Amino acid sequence: MRILLTVHQFFPDFKAGTEVLTLSVAKELIRRGHEVCIFTGYPCENSLGDDERFDEYIYDEIPVYRFYHSYVPMLTQTSLIEIGYNNQLSRKHFSHILKIFKPELVHHFHLNRLGVGIINLLADHDIPQYFTPTDFWMICPTAQLILKDGQFCLGPDKLSGNCIKHFAQNSVSDFNAKLISFIPDSLIGEIAKITKGSKIIHFPMQNEVEAMSSRLENTISALNRMQGIVAPNRFMVDLFLRYGVNRRIVHEVNFGIDIHKENVNIPLKKLNADACIRLGFIGTLAPHKGCHIAIEAVKSLPDGFASLDIYGSGPDFPEYVKSLEDSAMANSNIKFCGTFPNNNIFAIFETIDVLIVPSVWFENTPLVVYSAQASNCPVIGSDLPGISAVIKHGINGLLFKAGDSDDLSDKIKRIKDIDVTAMSACAIQPKTSVQYVNDLYDIWGVVEG
Repeated sequence: MRILLTVHQFFPDFKAGTEVLTLSVAKELIRRGHEVCIFTGYPCENSLGDDERFDEYIYDEIPVYRFYHSYVPMLTQTSLIEIGYNNQLSRKHFSHILKIFKPELVHHFHLNRLGVGIINLLADHDIPQYFTPTDFWMICPTAQLILKDGQFCLGPDKLSGNCIKHFAQNSVSDFNAKLISFIPDSLIGEIAKITKGSKIIHFPMQNEVEAMSSRLENTISALNRMQGIVAPNRFMVDLFLRYGVNRRIVHEVNFGIDIHKENVNIPLKKLNADACIRLGFIGTLAPHKGCHIAIEAVKSLPDGFASLDIYGSGPDFPEYVKSLEDSAMANSNIKFCGTFPNNNIFAIFETIDVLIVPSVWFENTPLVVYSAQASNCPVIGSDLPGISAVIKHGINGLLFKAGDSDDLSDKIKRIKDIDVTAMSACAIQPKTSVQYVNDLYDIWGVVEG
């Protein structure tokens, strides 16, 4: 069977959880005898010509078609917001891939940069398609449900007035952003509704406001043309249903991870009462992943109480990474360790007593949490839906108030008074990639043979 997978970015340049999940599914499908290719995006700052935005390469023997996306006008599109979620150049090129590869089934893992136009194209061609959402991009333009001030957002309102407001605040000076904050979301939504498509009323950034006000309608309409959505937790299921996704096509299925045979019998964690606690952070060095919270918590601990090894990189957030390095510079207990091949993750967990997952967004069950559990490694994580779905406070880890470094510091101190071996023994063994693909088979209606 010819199966095409889509993802917003991919190896070798990008190695975060969504990319790891996509790769593991691709390799398992190939192992089962399927022909697989990947269509991916790439964030490109250069103003390339429309005919220069595509190339092909091979990664781990998998053919990859790549679209160089950037926020500049393409084809006849001028709205940069629309280019982000409904890119017509991407759709045009994708139509050529359909002719070349002739997929019998498509599974999407992320459509940022690629756009929902390819969903509609596949539906028009009656090609079955499914989707595993790994963040909130289909609902939220920022993908994270976070407001400009860092507060949690519950999602777009009825007319997307709050999204338009957020966009406007990000487009102006701090002073003007503060002024905009006083305008009610409902008023902004009504103005967008009244002026939408008007040839009489004109105002700055009107095309962007119209694109933002139409975004949710477009994405939900596209989602409802799919055969199935494979949501990883109840929070995501409820979010999609709340915005009008057809309940019939939504399935709740946990992610699967690669677990090699040599890692099956992993010893339980043990803590020496007098030893330094070896903490670890593994993830993208981006503000929403909250590494700064972990650093502040460790800095407040007595010297020698705990060490923190930070694994990850943040090529898209150089200023943030610099701030992390500056913050940790004077503390010898904190070390930046760079990145590692994903198949080495279990070796990394051998050097860690406890994993810190200090996310400051709702999260979507980060794969590193599953890897920690497969390694019998307790987790101290933010008390947010995607993390608390796996980590049960006092059983296989501890939960702290998201964004609160003092609370995190207190939870780290508690580790010395807790039976870490008992927590390690209560680790929830996650689903494997093989089991995850078995679940996809059931949803796809594919019979092994």
